[in-house]
This record gives sequence, C-alpha cells and structure tokens, in this order.
Amino acid sequence: MYKIAVITMGVRLNDEKGYTRFRYICDFLTEAGYEVDLITTTFQHWEKEQRDLDKIKAEDYKFRLKFIYEPGYKKNIDLKRVTSHRTAAKNLTALLEKEGDYDLIYAEIPPNDVALAAAQYASKKGIPFVADVNDLWPEAMRMVLDVPVVSDLIFYPLLRDAEKVYSLVSGVIGTSDEYRDRPFQKQDRDIPRETVYVGNEIAVFDEGAERNQDTVKKPEGEFWVSYAGTIGTSYDIRTMVLAAEELSRRGRKEICFKILGGGPMKEELEELVRSRNISSVEFVGYVPYDKMAAYLKASDILVNSFVKKAPQSIVTKIGDYLAAGRPMINTCMSPEFRRKVEQDSFGVNILPEDVNILADAVERLLDDEEGRLRMGGNARRIAEEEFDRPKAYRKIERMIRRLLAG
Repeated sequence: MYKIAVITMGVRLNDEKGYTRFRYICDFLTEAGYEVDLITTTFQHWEKEQRDLDKIKAEDYKFRLKFIYEPGYKKNIDLKRVTSHRTAAKNLTALLEKEGDYDLIYAEIPPNDVALAAAQYASKKGIPFVADVNDLWPEAMRMVLDVPVVSDLIFYPLLRDAEKVYSLVSGVIGTSDEYRDRPFQKQDRDIPRETVYVGNEIAVFDEGAERNQDTVKKPEGEFWVSYAGTIGTSYDIRTMVLAAEELSRRGRKEICFKILGGGPMKEELEELVRSRNISSVEFVGYVPYDKMAAYLKASDILVNSFVKKAPQSIVTKIGDYLAAGRPMINTCMSPEFRRKVEQDSFGVNILPEDVNILADAVERLLDDEEGRLRMGGNARRIAEEEFDRPKAYRKIERMIRRLLAG
C-alpha cells in the first residue's frame, strides 16, 4: 500500500471554521486504497487560535493526523504571519526528516515556504511531489501593499520560493486553469497538470439546505441578493451596501441584501450601514455550512463580488453558489471566470466598484423571472458536472496513480 502525505496549513477539522478541500482529499485517497497522513498546523487559521489537540485526537478520522507547531498571527496580511509560516516550514522539515517514510507528497501552495520545505524533502528522497495551487503569492498580497520598488523588495522572497517550488513539482493541480498554468509561466516543463475546482459535495450541500430551510425564514414578497464569504480587501462588499441604498431610493423596497461571513472589514461596513441608515442590508455573520446552504437556496440572486484589482480566479464559494441553482452577478475580473459565466450562461458579468451598474443588474434580473430560472438551471447543471467532488476529484487520484507508477 502506497503511503501519501497531504500537507496543508488551512484545513477544517470537524466542527472548526474553514475550508474542507484537503480533508476531503484525505478521505478520498484513503477510500481509494492509500495510506494517508494529513500534516497540518497546531494553529487554526480561521479561528486565529491554537487548536485543542487533545480534543481533535479523540475524534474519529479515516486517515492519520500529524501536527507541526506554528505560533500563529492575528491578521491575514501581517509580518507575524510571515514569521509564523517560516516557523511552520522549519518544523515541517524536522517532522519529515524524522517520520517521512512516504511514497508521494501532496502539498498546497501557498504558503510558499511551507510548500518549498515539502518539495525539497521530496526531491531529496526522490519521490513525486504534487503541488495544489489554490492562490497566488505574492500576487494576492499586492491588494494590500502595492508600492513601486518597495513591494518588489518585500515580496521577492515569496516569488523566489514559489519559483523554486514550481521547479521541483512532479505534477500540478490547480483550482482554476490560471492557477494550474502559473508554475509553467517562467519554466517550460513536461509534467502532468490538471484543473480541479475546489467544488463541494452537492449531496451534503442539498442535505444541509433541506435541514435548515425552516430556520432561514424569508418573508413573503422579499427579494434576496446574497453574498457568502470573506469580508476583506479583495471583496467589494461596500458597493453591495451602497447598491442596496440606491435600490431603496429607486423604490425597490422588496430587495434585501444578505451578507454572510466575517472578515477584517466587517465592522467598518456595518458602521457604514448604521451611519447611512440602510435598512435593506443585513450582516448575517458567520453561519455553519449547512445553514449557509439554506441561505443561498433561499436567495434570488448571488453576487460574486470582487474589487477591480483582485487577483482571484475561481474561488471556493463558486461551487456552493452554483449548487444553489441561482443566477449569479459576477464582478470578478478574472478573464477565465468571466468567460465561464458567459459560455455556461449561469449569470451576468458586470464591472466592479460601480454602485449604479450593480443596482441596474439587480433590477434587470428582478424583472426577468424567466431569465433567472434559466440561469439558475444552468448553474445547477454546471455544479453537478464540474464541481461535485466525488466526480471531479478523481482527476487527483488518477494523477497520483500515474506518478507512483513511474
């Protein structure tokens, strides 16, 4: 039996907050017959606190869990995060040197230095290394700090580490075509590459939505425009808030904006709502996944809301948005995703950061019930064909099998 290490600094374990992609990969590979170790950090990224390891170790998992110490940080973009990941990378190297009897290593990037520690160990041992590219650092960092020359100097180590990782990969999985192809931008290598969207388990999504449909009460006559995800620098929630105000001014009193999730800009935007007395916006806050599913299915329109400079491509929430079977208003400027919205006809692309453009798009969809139903049907079809993990993640196992076979 082949033994695989799956390495990630960001994974949701049981009742924690966060993303489930790597937990699912571990379950999927275990069920496919591999012996799997999930190596992750003692620090929980979404909770911003150390994990209760004793509690986690008492829980039931199909795979083995190993933890590397990471001191942690309070902000997503912070010098402490850089030093925290550096510590995690050193501790990962120590763990692998001591216990790393693996046939293949599968690791996410970013964090770049943690991925580099995994890649260098795999290279030293002569075993395959697969990189799961689910964000781009330092490109994403420039959303917060983009100062000519200064940013280049600060971010150079991230860029250097990324290129080193890409030079050592045996195979690449990307959560979008753009991310899949990034490792080959500066180096032409003949190795397998696949796009596997983050996606979701549609059966789990549907079950959660059904279980919570009675707790998510939508008053008769209301028209919900919803967003679910991080409330941070890359996400244009401010324009959503002001579009809600504009639609109220136009007399569209039935339109209500629901903002699900948390993040560094939540308090500032809640204050904007209070100061302008915008009654048609509700910050719901963080809700468990199953309840979020119920909110998305109860909504009439879903907004994939990004600022102009956001580097994101096809993000985690897209699988859930599509599974809800609702039309999408997309402001993400990723050429890949904008093409997908048009080609698959599950929504409309608009320019970001423009209050009137967003308000107009909401109004047009409100007045076009037939169009909303058609787009929603297309969304659900694409979710089932391309984003459902039990089908989509077979690509990952096929690549691993090919690499192990030599």
